Amino acid sequence: MPLKIAISISSAWNIVNCRAGLIRSLLGKGYDVIAIAPRDSHAQRLIDMGCRFIPIEMDNKGINPFADVALFSRYLYILTRERPDAFLGYTIKPNIWGSLAAQACGIPVVNNISGLGTVFIRETWLTSVVRTLYRTALARSHIVFFQNEDDRSLFLQQEIVTERRTALLPGSGIDLGYFLPKKLERSIKNEVRFLLIARLLYDKGVVEYVRAARILRAHHPKIKCALLGFLDVENRTAVSHDEVEGWVREGIIEYLGVADDVRPHIAGADCVVLPSYREGTPRTLLEAAAMGKPIVATDVPGCREVVEHGRTGLLCRVRDVHDLCEKMQMIAEMTPLERETLGAAGRVKMEREFDEHLVINAYFEALAEISTVTALYGKVA
Repeated sequence: MPLKIAISISSAWNIVNCRAGLIRSLLGKGYDVIAIAPRDSHAQRLIDMGCRFIPIEMDNKGINPFADVALFSRYLYILTRERPDAFLGYTIKPNIWGSLAAQACGIPVVNNISGLGTVFIRETWLTSVVRTLYRTALARSHIVFFQNEDDRSLFLQQEIVTERRTALLPGSGIDLGYFLPKKLERSIKNEVRFLLIARLLYDKGVVEYVRAARILRAHHPKIKCALLGFLDVENRTAVSHDEVEGWVREGIIEYLGVADDVRPHIAGADCVVLPSYREGTPRTLLEAAAMGKPIVATDVPGCREVVEHGRTGLLCRVRDVHDLCEKMQMIAEMTPLERETLGAAGRVKMEREFDEHLVINAYFEALAEISTVTALYGKVA
């Protein structure tokens, strides 16, 4: 019988966007893969890949104790029925409630802390609650993967996990054969195009980017600034439609909507920008670097792992519009060759440190360990 693996993330889009390589590798090795996530337009793509998709209702906006108990019950029902050999959790709700349900069923758990999110950016009563929930949920995990040392150190210092249960991954990794450098073709002479790709959240530094764009465009009309990403996401720090429409009417920003394939947009940019407040390892920056684009990002956990200041891009101070503006202007004033040199160094860094196969191999090693333990001792309920 093939091993059955359950993968759960807060959206089907996220599974397709960040874990497709892992899923294809699992399927290619004969694993039976179950994807558990709220249904969205990407659910069918998971089915087409060969997964079994199981929809689950999930409130991603915050902590409602009644909604979370109901979510735990839904996970418990699915996992009791399916009895997978391992549960792979990503993002906060699956990592907490999916892990607790899996452990109640005696199913080994592999967690991935892909970023700490809003709740750890601002210390509130909610942070304490989530910290306690994480401590409980991760206590019996087989392994907890982190995407940067800052996040792992924080969890260790706050005694949320024990060090022996942790390991580092280079983000979600990047498919170097899919994200390839492409020569930039520019129809307007001396135009410099910046691009921010992210869910449109305040914590991604979207407002700082817009304010920097306003300053730059007042003095350099050939500088163009674009936004690509989801509106109306289920997050308490989401940017509204009205705000984005106002920026577009003002002529500061070009809003590109969403795209299943971001490569044409990255290829058309001179520089990719992410002024985020904190990250795990931002996939959009991996994609940009793999395609040979220089990057401007904040000097925060997650971003600083991807960007080497002065070599592959520039780092700026977090929440500092003027420093962000200064770094973007420095990129704009570079020659095309200077920008290409930064981008080429970024591509080499991706090849050396962030190849997707490094992540996939780490998961196969973890699953092999689980298989060995299960064969010796069986599942422990």
